[in-house]
Amino acid sequence: MEASFFTQVLLPASLALIMFGMGLTLTVNDFKQLLKTPKAVSLGLFGQMICLPLMAFLLCLAFNVEAHIAIGLMVLAACPGGTSSNLLSHIARANLALSVSLTAITTVICVVSTPWLIKFSVDYFTILPDEPFSLLKTSLSLLVITLIPIIMGMSVRHFALKFAMRTEGMFRHLSTFFLFTMIILIAIDEQDMLVDAFPDVFILTFTLNILATVIGVIIARLGRLNDNDAVTLGIEVGTQNATMSILISVSFLNHSEYAIASAVYGVTMYLGAFILIMSRKLEWFGFSSKTE
Repeated sequence: MEASFFTQVLLPASLALIMFGMGLTLTVNDFKQLLKTPKAVSLGLFGQMICLPLMAFLLCLAFNVEAHIAIGLMVLAACPGGTSSNLLSHIARANLALSVSLTAITTVICVVSTPWLIKFSVDYFTILPDEPFSLLKTSLSLLVITLIPIIMGMSVRHFALKFAMRTEGMFRHLSTFFLFTMIILIAIDEQDMLVDAFPDVFILTFTLNILATVIGVIIARLGRLNDNDAVTLGIEVGTQNATMSILISVSFLNHSEYAIASAVYGVTMYLGAFILIMSRKLEWFGFSSKTE
């Protein structure tokens, strides 16, 4: 997918619009959740920011995958959670406030952390010498397409609450539609490479998703959090902003082949959440279906 109006303008603008929609669902009180439940948020951040990238890195080494798949998976692991995690937490009747807070906080932190992790991944896995990558440019780009639109959305919610509540559902649907549109486009653009790599990539992404979901629950259990918070952390650690990962791969790094892992994960990430939600409903593994 060569640089074009779509990859350089339309794709970033679409993600910025999705981030604006996320902002419409947020208030300052959501960020204050960090002070209200510091242990739950801290454990969630540990799972999302430390455990997930580490698991992705170790799986890349264990599976001995090709460089473009490894870099793509690391780009995905470097991204924050997406709005899909909030919807999944709502369906699971988990701690929606915690889910929203973690999504918001990780999005803020990833403006700084994501470029560094991507640079490490490119330097470690690339087979090309001196692969160009700008930390400053990537950080500023993420600032423009994530934090600024989120702040704008929060401002609109503050001053026009009825409009925000009326339209936030539309933006959530837009996010899902855009993600699957990008998956289809990546599949078409990289169809030969995707067909050859799909079995390995599917196993890789599915394994990462299941491990991430389980580790989120384990972290919550070790931290003595309740069932609602354990399910929330499982969903948050296992569900990534695949749309942002695809954008970074295609528009910032100019390598659409890096987006293959994100495109496959964008589908498989719902499997781990589905299994977790079903385990909650069927009261497997000590979960209670009752809302605490």
